[in-house]
Amino acid sequence: MVAEYLGGHGYAVRAVGTGSALDTSLAEEPADLILLDLNLPEENGLSIARRLKSSGTTAIVFLTGAGEATDRIVGLEIGADDYLVKPCDLRELKARIGAILRRNQPTPPFQTSAAGNPKRRLVAFGKVALDLDNHCLVTSDGEIRHLTASEHTLLAAFAHHPNRILSRDHLLELGSNGGNDAYDRSIDSRIKRIRKKIEINPAKPQIIKTVRSRGYIFLSPDTP
Repeated sequence: MVAEYLGGHGYAVRAVGTGSALDTSLAEEPADLILLDLNLPEENGLSIARRLKSSGTTAIVFLTGAGEATDRIVGLEIGADDYLVKPCDLRELKARIGAILRRNQPTPPFQTSAAGNPKRRLVAFGKVALDLDNHCLVTSDGEIRHLTASEHTLLAAFAHHPNRILSRDHLLELGSNGGNDAYDRSIDSRIKRIRKKIEINPAKPQIIKTVRSRGYIFLSPDTP
């Protein structure tokens, strides 16, 4: 029913029933977003999501009958972009999928000034620098690395507020692009993805650090 509904609204949909079938399908063609249930044969949805998020950044939305708060929190903490409980309104599901895909759409990575010279307002973020004007990351050897719109928005917020704690609510408002995210844990997922791009060791972040019960802080290396 879900596949038929989304397919009827312009999405290219593939339906599989197990983690191994999903792996095979993704090997043949990557996906922009995965709708995932928790209770699956062979391998449960949490295990699949954890495995996929450890090796990539494909968006994941849980669509499941497990509606306990603990299930939602665990799902979002391991990197899911959203969590919906069945039965749900298919129009809401479509709206949330659209919001996530818009948020994850890469921004144009490089622009030039009228004179044809690249703009360069760079802010150091660990192993890379954020190019504020061109919405991308730049490595020490000049390699350009793309950012999604929400990733750039969050990094720009940190760049403009170095060494200041920013609450999850503040970051959620900045990074939502006008959308409506149900849980502030979605910010944790985005920060986790950003850390993979900027931190030397994402498991032990030194650039964007968590301040328990308060939010996150960008420790600027340029601060005296």
